[in-house]
Amino acid sequence: MPQTSSYTEENIKSLDWKDHIRMRPGMYIGKLGDGSAYDDGIYILLKEILDNSIDEFVMGAGKTIEISIKDNLVNVRDYGRGIPLGKVKDVVSKMNTGGKYDTRAFKKSVGLNGVGTKAVNALSSFFQVESYRDGLNKTVSFEYGEVLKDDPQVESSKRKGTIVTFSPDSKIFKNYKYRSEYVIRMLRYYVYLNPGLTIVFNGEKLKSENGLKDLVEDNNNSEDFLYPVIHLKGNDIELALTHNRKQYSEEYYSFVNGQHTTQGGTHLSALREALVKTVREFYKKPYDASDIRKSIICAISIKVMEPVFESQTKTKLGSTEMGGDLPTVRTYVNDFIGKNLDNYLHRNQNVAEEIQKKIVQAERERKELSGIRKLARERAKKSNLHNKKLRDCRVHLGDMNNELRLDSTLFITEGDSASGSITKSRNVNTQAVFSLRGKPLNSFSMTKKIVYENEEFNLLQAALNIEEGIEKLRYNKIVIATDADVDGMHIRLLLITFFLQFFPELIKEGHLFILQTPLFRVRNKKETIYCYSDIEKHDAIERLSPKPEITRFKGLGEISPNEFKNFIGENMRLDPIIINKDTSIEKLLSFYMGKNTPERQNFIIDNLKIDLDKA
Repeated sequence: MPQTSSYTEENIKSLDWKDHIRMRPGMYIGKLGDGSAYDDGIYILLKEILDNSIDEFVMGAGKTIEISIKDNLVNVRDYGRGIPLGKVKDVVSKMNTGGKYDTRAFKKSVGLNGVGTKAVNALSSFFQVESYRDGLNKTVSFEYGEVLKDDPQVESSKRKGTIVTFSPDSKIFKNYKYRSEYVIRMLRYYVYLNPGLTIVFNGEKLKSENGLKDLVEDNNNSEDFLYPVIHLKGNDIELALTHNRKQYSEEYYSFVNGQHTTQGGTHLSALREALVKTVREFYKKPYDASDIRKSIICAISIKVMEPVFESQTKTKLGSTEMGGDLPTVRTYVNDFIGKNLDNYLHRNQNVAEEIQKKIVQAERERKELSGIRKLARERAKKSNLHNKKLRDCRVHLGDMNNELRLDSTLFITEGDSASGSITKSRNVNTQAVFSLRGKPLNSFSMTKKIVYENEEFNLLQAALNIEEGIEKLRYNKIVIATDADVDGMHIRLLLITFFLQFFPELIKEGHLFILQTPLFRVRNKKETIYCYSDIEKHDAIERLSPKPEITRFKGLGEISPNEFKNFIGENMRLDPIIINKDTSIEKLLSFYMGKNTPERQNFIIDNLKIDLDKA
């Protein structure tokens, strides 16, 4: 008979608030990460603090928020009402404590569960909160959630408000680094959603006068817009939209109560439905939904009473009701768009004509591609069954929890040896591998037709499930894993060109990365150090002297599966592909991948001279 373990009172344990958060951080802030992805935990910590400051602004208290991040120490200062002095310690260290349970004060707040700030406190090696109000100051500081110092109230002449300072715990967030591009992206969303709010980040001032209209214009090249951005505002709803001349898929930005719902939800579904319904009724034609929405860029923001999200990180709205006396989210969004977009199109016939031309063109292109797409889907389906190009992960083969799905990764690599090493060393639950055969095609200036006709591109598109856009993207991270030599760099460039050409929103939304792998292994009998640069190699040699063994990795295939586990697990180093908001994708691709050979040659020669001078 099997041996049974004892089960007594001693097996029953109660964790206090901070221990539970530290033991199960994913329950409170989603995935951890090291800061290489925009939704990694260190950014969620910043967001949780900012949400409280934003709520103060929404309540009419404080028009400026100041943020600084230096040496991974974060400081957030608002000029709101300040936390009531007698409750400063409780609101950052006592679960289910906060002012947002009183819906009279915070009817449409983001953080309603009283957990966010406590999670930041528990997951920080240092956390300090200062409240200024009524000419007094109260300061409490913590280490790992434990009270370090609880100062008595003192008189102060500083302006009212709250200052929170924290440093994420490096034992939990390993090798983390705040990337200013991701922080600024987050802060821009806050100012777009709160016209009149000024956020100062490390001295840079961010402000928006036109809300979601600014968001659409700032995140895209306005020269490619088919018509000026349509900007509609109502009670508890705002909409901005246009069509892009050169974009193939749909691109959406959705928000609820100031929260960027990256996974959409009921409001985004209602928006997509309402756009189709309104356009069909306006033109009195049963246009296909995909033709209406093709190349659309749209941002929507709604405010809901006591919203319900599908995860703690609030990335997908689950609420079906607006709250109060208002109708459902679906009805509210449909009614607003049906009335206001219809009115706009009637008043702006030139825009209406441009939209109709775009729809007719999309319909013609879809019909021309229909045969090719059908064959391509059949090839992709057959390939998935009969070859080993895609080695999928278990998260897509069963009903695993959503948090794991959000943490799924696809490695795109080239060559049997490299693919074999990654496949043998990966986490089979969340990491998949797609194997290229040789160098991809240079897809610059080609039409979408090439994606279906080219076997590599067709199978990659099918593996990612992005034919109709990235809403159903199967992997949260797409990682290009190639050798750090000339051929590997060329493959990287060709893959980035493919994504920029046909799926730029995939890069805009922070899904594409380059895998860093070590160039050297320096070891002696006691210790092994993997080095990613000559500087790291030099430091390792000094540390392991005398005369350690030095190995130069020439390619991914030379790294054994056992070693590879070190580079694609917790210590994985990723470089995100980030598009600057001022960058024109067309000009970028034209310069680097087009036929402007003399211009590009001169650029290389000029920069080579600079590098040689430095050497």
